[in-house]
Amino acid sequence: MSQTPRLPLSLEFFPPKTPEGAEKLRVVRQQLYGLKPEFCSVTFGAGGSTQEGTFGTVRSILAEGVDAASHFSCIGATKDTVRAQLATLKTMGVKRLVALRGDLPSGYGAGGEFHYASDLVTFIRMETGDDFHIEVAAYPEVHPQAKSPASDLQAFAAKVQAGANSAITQYFYNADAYFRFVEELDALGLNIAVVPGIMPISSSTQLMRFSDACGAEIPRWIRLRLQSFGDDVASIKSFGLDVVTDLCEQLRAGGAPGLHFYTMNQSVATLALCDRLGLATA
Repeated sequence: MSQTPRLPLSLEFFPPKTPEGAEKLRVVRQQLYGLKPEFCSVTFGAGGSTQEGTFGTVRSILAEGVDAASHFSCIGATKDTVRAQLATLKTMGVKRLVALRGDLPSGYGAGGEFHYASDLVTFIRMETGDDFHIEVAAYPEVHPQAKSPASDLQAFAAKVQAGANSAITQYFYNADAYFRFVEELDALGLNIAVVPGIMPISSSTQLMRFSDACGAEIPRWIRLRLQSFGDDVASIKSFGLDVVTDLCEQLRAGGAPGLHFYTMNQSVATLALCDRLGLATA
């Protein structure tokens, strides 16, 4: 019997703010490297506020022998600052970027020379050719600031046409939204791998807070079930594991090209999911 090829996976971390956080994340990374991720990405704060932390974490991952992708936000940036950052990343040995428009920090007026992520992708390609594999963001449930689903699709198409290699989605819990989005891209002739972003569920309040902030939809039946568990952490985690495992199974069966796990700098939930999915190799 021929064995199904293992689904590629990648992991996302955010830069820790303290030495203790950095040490904790180092331990978490070692636990997760057993999953043999294709790469690990590191997020970037609003207006580049965590750039130093981002690059530092990327350096650590590369030093541990794993490919690292730096998030790269262009809000408030100039061509000169972006050029300098690209040179730094190239010197570090980074081969992959996650190019984003980014969010404006609180109290920050519109600024910088880039208005959209597509402008950033165009500039990176102009400056560096094919030196970087460029990932961009995708929103199967429509970007919260988009005027319409059609305009959101056009914005995504612009990123692809500017030179993006592949995309990672905002997390979602409705597989149909993902498959519909991929179909719409196919209809437009946009031949690009769209990897689903997966958010494990281990805390009800944290999930509600993140989802309200970023516009990710929590289906009513999931929201009500989570609320019904109250402070019963074990039940929340068990239910969350069932729900997200099922989601990943649907995505895998439907031909998703990989899975990108939003780890929240924790290892337990992602390891449990991958174990259930038969993706744990250690």
